[in-house]
Amino acid sequence: MSTIQDGGTAASTSHRIRSVLAIRPFRRLWGVTYLCSVGDWLSLLALTGLVSKLTQSYQWESFALSLVVLTQLLPGILFAPLGGVLADRFDRRRIMVVCDLLRGGLFFSIALVGTAWWLFIANFLVGCCAMLWIPAKDSAVPNLLRRPDQVETANQLGLVMTYGIAVISGAGLYSLISGIPGYLHLQSTDVEFRIATIAVMVNGALYVTSAVLVAVRIPELSGRVNAVEREEGEREGFFAMLRDGLRFAGRTPLVRGLVIGMIGAFAAAGAVIGTAKLYALSLLGGDSTFGLLFVAVFAGLAVGMALAPRMARRLPYDRLFGVTIVLAGSSLVLVALAPHLWTALIAVALVGGCAGAAFLTGLTIVGSQVEDAMRGRTVALLQSLLKVVLFAASATAPLLVSVIQQRDITLFGHEMQVDGTRPVMFGAGLLAALLGLIAYRQMDDRRAEPILSDLLAALRGRSRQGAGVLIAVEGESRADTSAQARRLADALRGAGHRVLLASDPDLDEQRLRDLLSTADLAGVRAHALVAAAVRADVVEREVRPALDDGSLVVMERYVDSPLAHFSAAGSVEPREVEGLVDWATGRLRPDVTVLLDRTPTGGRASVDAVGHHWRVQRLLTEMAAADPGRYLVVDGDGTVDEVAGRVRAAVLPLLAGASARPVAENS
Repeated sequence: MSTIQDGGTAASTSHRIRSVLAIRPFRRLWGVTYLCSVGDWLSLLALTGLVSKLTQSYQWESFALSLVVLTQLLPGILFAPLGGVLADRFDRRRIMVVCDLLRGGLFFSIALVGTAWWLFIANFLVGCCAMLWIPAKDSAVPNLLRRPDQVETANQLGLVMTYGIAVISGAGLYSLISGIPGYLHLQSTDVEFRIATIAVMVNGALYVTSAVLVAVRIPELSGRVNAVEREEGEREGFFAMLRDGLRFAGRTPLVRGLVIGMIGAFAAAGAVIGTAKLYALSLLGGDSTFGLLFVAVFAGLAVGMALAPRMARRLPYDRLFGVTIVLAGSSLVLVALAPHLWTALIAVALVGGCAGAAFLTGLTIVGSQVEDAMRGRTVALLQSLLKVVLFAASATAPLLVSVIQQRDITLFGHEMQVDGTRPVMFGAGLLAALLGLIAYRQMDDRRAEPILSDLLAALRGRSRQGAGVLIAVEGESRADTSAQARRLADALRGAGHRVLLASDPDLDEQRLRDLLSTADLAGVRAHALVAAAVRADVVEREVRPALDDGSLVVMERYVDSPLAHFSAAGSVEPREVEGLVDWATGRLRPDVTVLLDRTPTGGRASVDAVGHHWRVQRLLTEMAAADPGRYLVVDGDGTVDEVAGRVRAAVLPLLAGASARPVAENS
């Protein structure tokens, strides 16, 4: 099992990224994210430099960066809820265009007015626009994707762009612009002021370019999952929507746990920010030690974000989020107790890794499990919490440190200074661990299954559904999938594996037909509900017990084929069907999906029926192209035996690393 999963995970990472970037609207939005993120980082440097040139005062220079950061941070405390309501009520693309134009215009005005007081006012207004722009962008991203399971990859790409590529680009661009006087051998106060002004003008141009691209090239940002919900939101008042958003967060265990966990994480992060400099001194180091700690935490963040998708294959998102918050708090306790630099660096990297995994998991939960009508307000709530808690913790931590007297002690033969930083970090770590535990209890929907067994399975590289392997056989034709599932099960038994052919496919289809005919149901939605009920029963009654027992499970038409058929009918949104399927199966996905790529044949069927079969086959092919690491596409044309030979040749090598088990009786 682990051999298949680990190999598939490593092989499919690049495919997952390519499949998300293959979606044109998302790819263009990713480019817009790059422009705006470069603008954000460039503004931090450019405005700090311009303040120094405008004031020509040592006192102003010492506070320049802090004031620029503060005037950008304050709007998040005041205006983030407003951005969430606007994102859920109005056209998100128009909000982004207006905000980008305003940001560009404000930066141009800073350069033209040329006074320090207007710089800080305009920077505050830029922060207000950002707080309206971010919820609109983040809540629109899931609507651009093809499937909910692509949200995690999209978030990874966004974080890499915002905190990786854009940081390097923004710093490099500022260095290039600010270095112009040196390149031209023009050293004077007037020239340096003009160069600082040019950097601010370039900043404004980046936002204007973003506005043009969003307005002209990404019309899909205006789309909504449910137009009816949008119309209802437009009729609802602003304060009513704000109140409904807070009530939604309070009464929904998933969102409530997410908020509690984020408070713990941001409080711990604020404590680290407020004590980092003094903590480096307690390790008997200086600026170099502080730099190493800074590198360690960001390296940990990058690794945590990279490993989060792999961990999510072994732990459900709701469990993974709470567990990573608890581990981040526990790691911060280790940081507080670290006797020397190398121990501290390892512990700080662990804090960063757990925090990175938790942050990405939280964003994925919001994007994939919060309904579109509430997503903007949920994103805004988290943004507001980030600013408020981070600001409060960063300001409070130094005050607490100043209360505690410094002492020199020797621990395990190492001399170290114990000042207020260590008790503050220790307390912040305990608080984060406690709130992470509360968040876990709020969000966990699998309380009957012990978390310890899930954690041990994850650390051993095993899937969360047990030691077994689930193989699905999908295709446009029911006759083809039934025949090939039976032959594949026989071939696997012949190879010495314990195999369960999950229920009798013909019997399942007969049960489905009996339910439909007895209830006299009409409409695609009613049929989809009954089909989901049958599959939920099969999963709970047969599939999960067999997987937990370590068996290989072969099931035909498990998820993809019904999903493609109902989506091809055209009267149901694919996202709605996917949500229903995820709920019915407990988000249990196959380890391997065999897709029979067969040319639909018309026979005596009507033109509409033939068209439906072609649409189904096209949808199945798109699913496989979007996640090639999990699919085996097999040529389905030819005799039953010929196709069975191709299926065996594709599947059996994947199971070569799995140990054969004795075939159980009646399996």
